[in-house]
Amino acid sequence: MTDPARTPVIIGVGQVEDRTADPFAALDPVALMADALRAADADGGGGWLGALDSLAVVDQLSFRALNPVVDALAAMLGTAPAHRFQTAMPMGDSPVLLLNQAANRIGAGESAVAAVVGGEALRTAARRAAAGAGGGEADHNAMRTRHRGRAPDYRQRYGLTAPVDVYPLYENATRAAWGQTLADAQGESGRIWSLFSEVAADNPNAWLRTPRSPAEIVTPSADNRPIAFPYTKLMVANSSVNQGAGFIVTSLERARARRMMAEDRMVFVGHGAAAHEPDDVLARDGYTASAGMRVSLERTLAGNGLTVEDLDWAELYSCFPCVPKMARRVIGWPEDRAASVVGGLTFGGGPIGNYMSHAVAAMVERLRGGGGHGLLFGNGGFATHNHAIILSRAPLPGTGFPRTFDVQARADALRGPVPPVDEDYAGPGTIETYTVLYDRTGAPSAGAIVARNPAGARFLARVPPEDAATIAWLTDGRSEPVGSAGTGRRGEGGLLVWHPES
Repeated sequence: MTDPARTPVIIGVGQVEDRTADPFAALDPVALMADALRAADADGGGGWLGALDSLAVVDQLSFRALNPVVDALAAMLGTAPAHRFQTAMPMGDSPVLLLNQAANRIGAGESAVAAVVGGEALRTAARRAAAGAGGGEADHNAMRTRHRGRAPDYRQRYGLTAPVDVYPLYENATRAAWGQTLADAQGESGRIWSLFSEVAADNPNAWLRTPRSPAEIVTPSADNRPIAFPYTKLMVANSSVNQGAGFIVTSLERARARRMMAEDRMVFVGHGAAAHEPDDVLARDGYTASAGMRVSLERTLAGNGLTVEDLDWAELYSCFPCVPKMARRVIGWPEDRAASVVGGLTFGGGPIGNYMSHAVAAMVERLRGGGGHGLLFGNGGFATHNHAIILSRAPLPGTGFPRTFDVQARADALRGPVPPVDEDYAGPGTIETYTVLYDRTGAPSAGAIVARNPAGARFLARVPPEDAATIAWLTDGRSEPVGSAGTGRRGEGGLLVWHPES
């Protein structure tokens, strides 16, 4: 029988956005977080912030000088929680992790009222930097500039620096592994993203609310420039937003005792599961699947006694198309069914590590309106961190807290052998995966090749932008580059240059 004192429920959710034109009058991340939690408090009937004994914050990237922000946020809210925590980095799975941890603390009797929140003001930060240093907003994108001042490592020397450079490696590898043509794969991405845009159009908290057709999304144009093959601007996370979101978790017993809201507005937290890939992108066993993703999703459903048919809603993290495409195959989620309650990170908005707080808020609102179960799946880093959890309108039979959510050992057992990386190699090889990177004019800046040598070792090579024939071969879809042979030869700066086998 469910123990109300140890049953975690979400009683309040809040989302805010700031479109203030003057960047020096716009809200910083701490103010966005405070407004989001005030909205969550009001949503829960009020009076919860003063009772907080746990405050967990998703690390923010846009105003690094403010970090750590958790104490300043507590002071701004006029609360003094004993447990204060801020994640070490702004990862896409962070809100799901913090929700799972809050549920465990409540289940263990260690916390009575817990809040989770995050906020980003990257749009404001970039505009302030541009006003002070010159240039445009895009010249001060923190996602691209954060590695400056450090010597680039092996991967970065070949242009694989930011997540937007790395996720296409999975996109191109999975396309080949699934037997899709480029048109097939882009068609699937376009259809999924078009459904996201329709969800965002109906979501008052979404950043972009114009529905887009599949063709508009995948076709490069003046307003939809190519970013990293095969992704266009409308296929990647939109980090140029000012958004905050948070939620409040307490026990069913305490929520009932407060009598601040009807019980059918309380949403129950189910069990979650988390597993991760190696931090080093080149130390992965491959790029056609993620064992951490698979195990996190499968164990979350099994741990709550659910199948995909039991799900009324799902939020499958959507920084780039390869993530929801892989995730939907793991659980059997249909392509023609929207895999978001927010609108995805392109249209709903991509506030770095805090998108899933918006997904929690939106899922709570959906479940209050009908349906029984919702799946939340967050992904962070470079396809590295995976964490899933279930929300439900009613207690799930067999669930109990605290409960471990670490399923790393299961994921590790599924992985194949990891090839060694040979940074000094030059010679023949076979393409394992690849991408082409573009500048802001839409012109190719370089191709990046991940290849295997005849001994099975992994190595990198580049395609210079002036090699128009090879760039075209990598991107025109007439043949599949993955699996093809070529040779890496030392070129300018000592980097390997890829020469396809004719």
